[in-house]
Order: sequence, then structure tokens, then C-alpha cells
Amino acid sequence: MPEIARLTESTEWIDLEFVERERTPREIIEKGIRHHLAGLSLSNTVILLEELGVNRSRVAVHNWVQKADLQPADGEAPDRVAVDQKAIRINDEQYWLYAAVDPQTNRILHSRLFPTYTIPIAREFLTELLEKHDVADAVFLVDDADDLKGGLRRENLSYRVEIHGFRNSVERVFREVQRRTSSFSNCFSHVDPPTAETWLQAHAVWWNHA
Repeated sequence: MPEIARLTESTEWIDLEFVERERTPREIIEKGIRHHLAGLSLSNTVILLEELGVNRSRVAVHNWVQKADLQPADGEAPDRVAVDQKAIRINDEQYWLYAAVDPQTNRILHSRLFPTYTIPIAREFLTELLEKHDVADAVFLVDDADDLKGGLRRENLSYRVEIHGFRNSVERVFREVQRRTSSFSNCFSHVDPPTAETWLQAHAVWWNHA
């Protein structure tokens, strides 16, 4: 979908209950959140808002995304789920972003950030996924990662090793995350892990509605 189309879509998916405590009009906050998640840096989002006659700081836009606390919707029931993990740097430390994607729709079902990748962590991620979605009978598509295969076996879930094909959907998600963080050298700077995770989950919601 062309980028401009993504920027002009409905923002009903943005819950702005916190706006009552803000001095900024709701439609401005929605525009700031949507454009930042769609690709604008905080600085360029501030410039956009200035062109609309609203002066807000980078910190204000950052706080809007954090306060909105966007999460991918629950209740999906795909028959296939592509899962993977990718290294994400936060300041000078490496973390791992786990993601599950419905390969039929390319929608992100669940994402989490962890300090490492192990079988117990994979199980934790999968348990959360099972609590959110009806995927107990789905076939999970994985690469040859031992943590995910081990976690799936421990949870008695069916899986198939697939390097390409349907599993390309989750690779597209990670490429988009890498594109969005490229201005930070694929690194979140000056934030703590929970803040980075909140942004990544908000980005997942934007992705699902783009």
C-alpha cells in the first residue's frame, strides 16, 4: 500500500482515553501518533505538527505513543502462525524481539521483547500467544531456531520448519521494524526496554491497520 494511503486511513484503532488530561486537541494527537508510527522520526513529526500550527516537543509526541498503550487485538484464530525472533539493540545492550504473524493476513498477533532467547523464554512467549488467540490447533512455521522448536515441543504445539513460503510474512514484519529503526542504526537510544517494547507493540497495531 502506498505510504500516503497509510497516513490517511481511519484512526479508530487509537484509544485516546488519556486525552482528557492533555491540552492538545484529539485530532492533533491522533495525527502525531499515526505519522510517527508510519515512518516519521520524532523530529519530523514535530515539524509536521508545526506546519499545522501546533508547537509540541519530541518528548510530547513520544509520551503520546506511550500513553496510548496500543496492543494488537486479541481473538484471532488462524490455521497457520509464523513465529521468529530478531536481535534489537537498546542503547549498548542486545535484546530479542519475538513476533507471531498470521501469514494469510500479515497481521501481527503478538510481539514481545526479551533480554535473550532460550527455550523457557520461547515458551513464555507462546503461552502469552495462546492466551490471546485461538491457535492451539494451528501449525507454527519456524526456521531452524532451537529455542522456538524446543518451546513448541514443550507446549505440545504442531510446527513445521519452513525457511521461505508462508514464513516470509514474519520476515516482512522484521524488515519493517529494521526500516523504522534504521535512523538509530537499528538501535533504540536513550530508552529503557519497557519503553522500546511499548513502541514496538504500538507499531504492530499500526502495521495491522495499514
